[in-house]
Amino acid sequence: MKDPELKDYYLKKILNARVYDVAVQSALLRAPRLSKRLGNHIWLKREDQQQTFCYKLRGAFNKMSKLSQAELDKGVVAASAGNHAQGVALAAQKLGCKATIFMPTTTPELKQDSVDALGGIVKLEGDSYSDAGLAAAEYCKTHDVTYIPPFDDEDVIAGAGTVAAEILRQMESPLEAVFIPIGGGGLISGMACYIKAVNPTIKVIGVEPNDSAAMLDSIQDDERVSLPTVGIFADGVAVKKVGEKTFAICQQYVDEIITISTDEMCAAIKDIYEDTRSVMEPAGALGLAGIKKWLQLNPSKDKHFATVLSGANMNFDRLRHVSERAEIGEGRETVLAVQIPEKPGSFQRLFNFIGDLTVTEFNYRYSGADKEASIFIGIQKTDPELIAERIQTLADESYKPVDLSGNELAKVHGRHLVGGRAHNLQDERLYTFEFPERPMALKEFLEQISGRWNISLFHYRNHGSDFGRVLCGLQVPENTQAEFEIFLAELGYGYTFEDKNPFTELFL
Repeated sequence: MKDPELKDYYLKKILNARVYDVAVQSALLRAPRLSKRLGNHIWLKREDQQQTFCYKLRGAFNKMSKLSQAELDKGVVAASAGNHAQGVALAAQKLGCKATIFMPTTTPELKQDSVDALGGIVKLEGDSYSDAGLAAAEYCKTHDVTYIPPFDDEDVIAGAGTVAAEILRQMESPLEAVFIPIGGGGLISGMACYIKAVNPTIKVIGVEPNDSAAMLDSIQDDERVSLPTVGIFADGVAVKKVGEKTFAICQQYVDEIITISTDEMCAAIKDIYEDTRSVMEPAGALGLAGIKKWLQLNPSKDKHFATVLSGANMNFDRLRHVSERAEIGEGRETVLAVQIPEKPGSFQRLFNFIGDLTVTEFNYRYSGADKEASIFIGIQKTDPELIAERIQTLADESYKPVDLSGNELAKVHGRHLVGGRAHNLQDERLYTFEFPERPMALKEFLEQISGRWNISLFHYRNHGSDFGRVLCGLQVPENTQAEFEIFLAELGYGYTFEDKNPFTELFL
């Protein structure tokens, strides 16, 4: 049932929120490069300028400032993938109380260290925010301390809503829409209430990763749903179940929700860097990725769109994953497989047909057993029509080009394994496996496989808080097929049979 008074109730709470003891009014900056490229005015709300490099300190302090001295003396507890944890730790430092923070084991070390530096006590539990939340709730029962929710609390929502109040004060031109990242829903709930109470003509559009779209699924089902798993690349919004209060608000005041891929987030991180020289974490770039995707579906000209750069707590080692995927996510790189005769002069002839296109990657390994060689090529996509024309030329000249730009196996593993085909290998089956990137996870995975079937190929690369991804070749004799199927069912990891993948057939 809709409550027409809900936005007005939260408007009052937002206007009276106590946040500026720890927060600053962050800048609202126009992104010149992006604006020119997208043909519209793109405004970035720089919440990465906060002391904890994230907006979360607003809600945490607003909530904790209302606790009694007796409650503060006992200390507070929170569960967080990192950003809320830092907000609670900073608020506790400011208010002079103890803060115990439960974090998933997948939390980047940067965020763990930041909580520790602010005086918070870090306890690692489970693979997701939801797992950490259950541990925190149990701790509160046994220790009689106050739990500080990350999103599903009126004062936390109101604190987050002050971001919208600042945007509307800072904007001098009429806004068409504001794009807001969604995890549990606290930020978008507070901002949506303020925007719809003050200027309901502004669209409020939520943005979620396509592997953690708990709010979109809940709204579509008209009830809160619990996701069985969530993607953890954007760990700041990796929430299995949205809040009860935030769900009710989003049902009423969010106009639309769109979902974003990992590659699109990586491309948005690069876009923000090019305009601001600041590096966002994946969740922090989610809103901008949403603007770009929405404008592809809803073309417009010279309108004003704003988004919140919600966090910049990026582990440095994740940058290699971002850089690898950004070009494809932006559609700036085409990845091809082509076949050439295994004889002298073939490379030169191939490049005659590629012409003046910029080659970003070229992988080859001699295979004397074959008459043809498969080549892995990356091409900078500056002119899509020209590339399409050259691909057609390659096809006409019998190079058999295959576009692998959307092929996950090729992007994650393939570029590192080209030329890895083994001849006369019996009973080999290729699988990709996924498991949460936590300490000892790879060791546990190997322990479950080793000694049962021979490993004929293995490729793993740590991508920094994304899922651990393994490409594995196993020799499975026909008389052990049934046992192997039982093993896969009981393994507990996501897996995909890759023998029919076109990349496998060409290179492995």
